[in-house]
Amino acid sequence: MRFFKMNGCGNDFVIFDARAHGALQLSKEQARAIADRTEGVGCDQVIAIERSIRGDAFMRIWNHDGGEVAACGNAARCVASILLDEAGGAGPVKIETLAGVLKAERTTLGQYTVDMGSPLLKWEEIPISRAMDTVRLDYDIEVGLFRLSGPGACNMGNPHVVFFLDDVKSAPIATLGPQVETDPFFPEGVNVGFAQILSPARIRLRVWERGAGLTKACGTGACAAVVAAHRAGLTGRTVTVELDGGELAIEWRDSDDRVLMTGPVELERTGDLLGAG
Repeated sequence: MRFFKMNGCGNDFVIFDARAHGALQLSKEQARAIADRTEGVGCDQVIAIERSIRGDAFMRIWNHDGGEVAACGNAARCVASILLDEAGGAGPVKIETLAGVLKAERTTLGQYTVDMGSPLLKWEEIPISRAMDTVRLDYDIEVGLFRLSGPGACNMGNPHVVFFLDDVKSAPIATLGPQVETDPFFPEGVNVGFAQILSPARIRLRVWERGAGLTKACGTGACAAVVAAHRAGLTGRTVTVELDGGELAIEWRDSDDRVLMTGPVELERTGDLLGAG
């Protein structure tokens, strides 16, 4: 089956075009083997483009650990670029996911904008283990002398928690990330954002992704960071998010509650992958 190796701000994917083959059935072991950077093609997530009744295509997503998830913003931009190239236009195109249908289009600057929908903000929608205000969770974590508390939380198709700190470089993310990700406080696991407010219109962000670890960029994480920051009174609704792999422009519209994400994509190469059995 043909695949595209693509990335959005360094968050990279192996994308299979399965529309002529039916739904792509991958076990966790197969997805992990493809994502393995030593013996496989290597990526943060494995993506399948499948046929859809509700949209122009269905996007299926497996994390690096082989688990299937509902949403990925950077992958949505990559898939949108493939569909728009086929259509020969600026769009929009509709991409069905397990989290809903996303509308995407190409901008005049050659980037891609995806309507990520409205954030889910209730504690049971994220979900967390007990009722509380999600603007500032009653939650803290310590590693040695390093302590973080009171993060914001929302669901952008995937659950996210966002800690705000003075210097993101100082955070022991490799230790904190997996502890928070697997804490029973978050029954379905959680993506963990570490955000530094640079100005009301700019955030520095690193994200420990559920099932993938620390990645160069996380699209839904960038959306979640802006939602959490604005709710806490730290930023406006239009924010540039600096990630390890590049920048994303995020707008949480007041008019209709939708979150728009704009950023680049890159095609690294194409190939064919043959499987036994």
